[in-house]
Amino acid sequence: MNSSDSEIVASIMQSSGYHRVEQPENANVLMFNTCAVRENAEQKVWERLKKIKSMLDHHPDRRWRQRASVGVLGCMAERLKKKLLETDRLVDFVAGPDAYRDIPNLLNTVESGQKAMNVQLSLDETYADVAPVRYDGNGISAYISIMRGCNNMCSYCVVPFTRGRERSRTLESIVNEVKDLSAKGYREITLLGQNVNSYWDQTFSEGSVLCPKRIRAGYVSYPGFNNIYKSRHGSGARFIDLLDQVSAVDSRIRIRFTSPHPKDFPPQLLQLIAERPNLCKSLHMPAQSGSTSVLARMRRGYTREAYMQLIEEAQKTIPGLSISTDIITGFCGETEEEHQETLSLLEEVKFYQAFMYAYSERSHTHAKHNMPDDVPQEIKSRRLQEIIDTFRKNAAESCLNELGKEHVVLIDGPSKRSSPEMPQLVGRTCTNKLCVWDVKSDELNLSLAPGDYVKVKVLDANAATLKVQPLTKLNA
Repeated sequence: MNSSDSEIVASIMQSSGYHRVEQPENANVLMFNTCAVRENAEQKVWERLKKIKSMLDHHPDRRWRQRASVGVLGCMAERLKKKLLETDRLVDFVAGPDAYRDIPNLLNTVESGQKAMNVQLSLDETYADVAPVRYDGNGISAYISIMRGCNNMCSYCVVPFTRGRERSRTLESIVNEVKDLSAKGYREITLLGQNVNSYWDQTFSEGSVLCPKRIRAGYVSYPGFNNIYKSRHGSGARFIDLLDQVSAVDSRIRIRFTSPHPKDFPPQLLQLIAERPNLCKSLHMPAQSGSTSVLARMRRGYTREAYMQLIEEAQKTIPGLSISTDIITGFCGETEEEHQETLSLLEEVKFYQAFMYAYSERSHTHAKHNMPDDVPQEIKSRRLQEIIDTFRKNAAESCLNELGKEHVVLIDGPSKRSSPEMPQLVGRTCTNKLCVWDVKSDELNLSLAPGDYVKVKVLDANAATLKVQPLTKLNA
């Protein structure tokens, strides 16, 4: 999401007469687009800000030092607000995630010698009319932000307070952006949102020329999952309608999406993913914990049993599905027994990828105000390492099942270890597994290029990478 937001900021800046430079010492505006979900992410930003200040203080051009402005954007700006402006002259302006359009005005204020801030959250800002400047793209993969904000109010999470309430772009604007990317030759699109599968275009009606067959009047969640935020019912286009439309634009374009909530995977959505070849067969299903009692304290809206039922149905409906997850350990009041339940969940599901963290207390959240952060840091660290070790063990075992299998890979380009002496290509399967192979001097290898689809056979595997042999170049 930060990458996508940065492309929006780049577009706004470019429209205001700015242009991008590659080195910070050549810029007179330096902006950090930030995350506030975990304390560690914020600490990295503070360290970078200090380094930039040192660079400014020691720059040989005194006039440049005086005119260079530093801004903090996004969630950290929203959360810390004035603290950023007041801390040892590190920051000149801050802009929250709904205030990117105002950055040129904030810079005008800074140029007059004042600090500037806009962290106003919006109920309707989606930047749907801003065409992103895809500076860092490879011309193959692109992000499309389809909705912003979150209504889930999980007890540990600051996102609803830094990103605001859910609001979605119109279905038509997203479909048109996919068509534009298709015309430009893109081959993979990732749909983005804080709670991406809660997408809801409330302006959509059955009279539209788009997807009249799948439009449904009510909200459908997966059985056994509850919403704390109740205002989800009413007519409009839902996530299944959006996937139906964007996947039909161009069968050569793979469609991924992140980050979803497990509650918004109704059986009909799983069935659509199974039916459409270009809807990728990899799903991110954040569990957060394997303990029903911890999930209740987290206000996740489901039990372990409901989560496992969803996993089982998804695997049954979508053959070959790969599932990734998020895990938080050391949440308020977590006992050793509850920790063991999380380890057993990892053993049972065998996720192909997991993002694993120790709980860090966030201001404004329900947990901060109502629950003591009472798991000692040394216990959090030990439990986190056990979770990481359990995940890696199961991931390594699962890799053995890949040997000899064939996959269709979309080529991204040279691998990070590629060299003129030992060239390598890298790409991903529709299950989001990274594949690498040596480029040999044969007709097939020499004909392959970024953006091509190629059928491969798995020769070797570890938890991160499949070593493959290309078999056939494909048209799609």
